[in-house]
Order: sequence, then structure tokens, then C-alpha cells
Amino acid sequence: MHIHILGICGTFMGGIAALAKAAGYRVTGSDANVYPPMSNQLKRLEVELIEGWDVSQLDPAPDCVVIGNAMSRGNPVVEAVLNRGLPYRSGPQWLAEHVLQGRHVFAVAGTHGKTTTSSMLAWILEDAGMKPGFLIGGSPANFDFSARLGDSRFFVVEADEYDTAFFDKRAKFVHYGPRTVILNNLEFDHADIYKDVDAILWQVHQLLRIVPGEGRVLVNGRDANLARALAMGCWTPVENFGLKGDFDWTAEFADPGERRIRMWRRDGAPADTGWKVSGGHNLENALAAVAAAQSAGVSVSRAVDSLARFEGVKRRMERTATVGDIAIYDDFAHHPTAIRRSLEAIRRQHPGRRVVVALEPRSNTMKMGVHNEQLAPALGGADLVAVYRPADFDASFDAALRGLADRLRLIDDYDRLVEILADELRAGDQVVFMSNGGFGACRQKLTLELQRRQSGPA
Repeated sequence: MHIHILGICGTFMGGIAALAKAAGYRVTGSDANVYPPMSNQLKRLEVELIEGWDVSQLDPAPDCVVIGNAMSRGNPVVEAVLNRGLPYRSGPQWLAEHVLQGRHVFAVAGTHGKTTTSSMLAWILEDAGMKPGFLIGGSPANFDFSARLGDSRFFVVEADEYDTAFFDKRAKFVHYGPRTVILNNLEFDHADIYKDVDAILWQVHQLLRIVPGEGRVLVNGRDANLARALAMGCWTPVENFGLKGDFDWTAEFADPGERRIRMWRRDGAPADTGWKVSGGHNLENALAAVAAAQSAGVSVSRAVDSLARFEGVKRRMERTATVGDIAIYDDFAHHPTAIRRSLEAIRRQHPGRRVVVALEPRSNTMKMGVHNEQLAPALGGADLVAVYRPADFDASFDAALRGLADRLRLIDDYDRLVEILADELRAGDQVVFMSNGGFGACRQKLTLELQRRQSGPA
């Protein structure tokens, strides 16, 4: 059977391609730009990639066209699929029908932390010998790929609240039929899809309506919006988790440097280990993963021990280079809450060092100005902030950043941003590039420029 995937270089659709290939399908796909890292993963899987939207890619006709949610009416290939009456599915629908049927699905949902929590959970199950399948919207360092079929009934899926496709405006996660659900947190996001937080709450309610009574819902006990979602109706046993409180599942740092963690279930024995991650937000993510793994039979002590060997996720505060005594990181943070939490974590990890942020505001919600008022406070933990200003942003964006005063460098050119950073950085600085896109390769360019300056004249 031949499936053709539109929008294949997105992390979710690339994962679908990997799963289909492993299941024995002939897989082809196209995207507007065939770009790494997903293009590299797909080439390793020997998936045929087509750049652009020439309708000839549908000749001969595939058995099914899987359409990503970035695709819209008016796209030549989408129009050809409809005009020719070709069979088509959304990515989540295809996943549900061809991979998830009959499996114990762990769905990891929430505004923040989905990728890290999913990666942690998949690793805990793997380390326990359970050989889970998974589809993760990022690149977990403990695995070679972002998705695999697995060799057991367990499957971990990063359960995104974004809409499914141009023909299905439900959240992706309602398709997955999960038995165990993690709800990490809930804030307003995706303003291009949802008008307010209540609209997202309604989608979470739809998810809760399909979790079986013999399943499990794990919820952040400190999140008021999640409490509202549960109050709308839940027919499944609920356990809450959190730090420093009266929760079913609790965790804490066992040392001031956040290098050791301790976790326990209510009335249970605590388990502790060293780990390579940092930050209270990641400790919450890890706690949720440990709690979820217990529903697959993994003990608390076994799951916590696995976290000692968790290597992290690419683009989640990933240290990509050290030049002299200047450290450079790549971070996916693009929501004010994620930005603030990332900065809090790196400052605790490197006390006394300057924290320098380079930010590319790229998400649809950021472009709409929804987060303007929260942006400067979120960046307040940085000593120096270089913000790339897209040409189509209006004056309200500039005004929102004025509170950063002389710490702010507002720059409308990628190369100029690199030049300014290279001039202003000094030994000991921790430089964090924050973007959910490529940021004009500024991080790579800065690394090369610092190396050039360090080596001196040729």
C-alpha cells in the first residue's frame, strides 16, 4: 500500500512517515521546503521526498493521501486530491486507525512540556524492557528517531491540542483513544485556532470524555484551568501531581544544585537519583512520566532510576557549543511561561553567570500580539536580550518590550543580531537562542564567529 504525506517535514507528519515505513507501507511525501532535521531522518528511512506542490506527485495515484494540518484549501495538491476524489486522512486519524488500535496509549497533553514528558515516559518504559512504540514532536536523545512502532502493546504519543486538519477542526488528541492521560498544564495559546482559553478547555473536556473508566488521568494539581476542565466531567480515576504540596505524587530536588531528584507516591517510599536535566518545570515533567509509567507496571524506584540515564531532548535547553568560557544553548521556548521557566532553570544552574537571550518571536500567537504584555516580564530574568524584530510586526510589539530598558537590543536583521551579540558577549556568559524555527541560523553563525575571534588573525 502506498501513502503520500502532505507536509511531511513537520515533526508529527515525519513521525507518521516513520511509523508507516516500519509497518511496511510504501511512503512518499512533500513539503514546501524539505529541511533538516526531519529531512535527514526521512532520508535515513529511505522515504522519497518531493519539494513543492506540483500535482504530478499524485501520479500514479497513491492508495491514501495523509494531509498535515499546515495544509489548507487553495494548495494545488490539496485541490487535486479533492477534485480527483482520492482517499485522504488526517495524520491523527491515520495514526488511530493503523497504529493505535488495541494498544495501551499514553497521551501526554498540556501547553508546555509535552515533548520532554513524552520522551521521559518512552525512555522509562524502554529502560524497563517494555519496548514501547511512540510518536514524539521532537528528537529525544535516547532514541534514534522521533517515532517507532515498538514491540509491545504500549504506545506513547505527544498529544497536541492544535487542530487536526483543514477538514477536521477538533484537537489532534481526541483521535488517540488513550488509556492513560497526562495533563501537564493549560494556558491560552494557538490564538490562530482558539479564541480564548475556554475554547481549549472544551477540547480537553472532549478528551476526558473518551478515557475509559479503567484508565487513569494524571493532572497537575496546581493548575486552576485543569481543575476547571475536570469539573466539566471526568469518568476516570484521577491522580494529581506537583511539587511542594499535598498531592498524590510529589517530587523535590535533593540538593541545591538540582543534580539529584526525589519522588514518591502518597504514603509510598521515596526514590531518588541523579539526573542530567534541570529546572522545576522538568521535575514536574519527570514526576508525571513516573506516575504514568506505574500504570504500565513500572515501580516508582525503577522509573526514577531510569531518569538517571535520560539524555534530554534536542532543542530543549540543549547545549550546542562552548567557545572559550561562553556556553551556547538551543531552546524551543516561544511562549512567555516557557521562556520564564527556561531562564529560571539556567540561572539556578549557573549562579553568578550572565544569562543572555536571543529571541525570535515566530509562533502564530506571538505574531498576533496576544503575548505582548507577558513578554517583557518573562524575559526579565535575562541580563541581556537580543530580539529579532520581523518586518511585519507593529509598534505595539516594540512598546511591550520597553520595560527591558537598556538590556534590550531590538534588531531587524539576522546577521546584525549575530554581530551585536559577538561584540557584547564576555567570558562566562550563558547564551540561549529561543525560537520554534530556524532563527536564520543565528546560533550557528554566532558559534562560528566566536570561534573565529578566539583563534585570532589567520
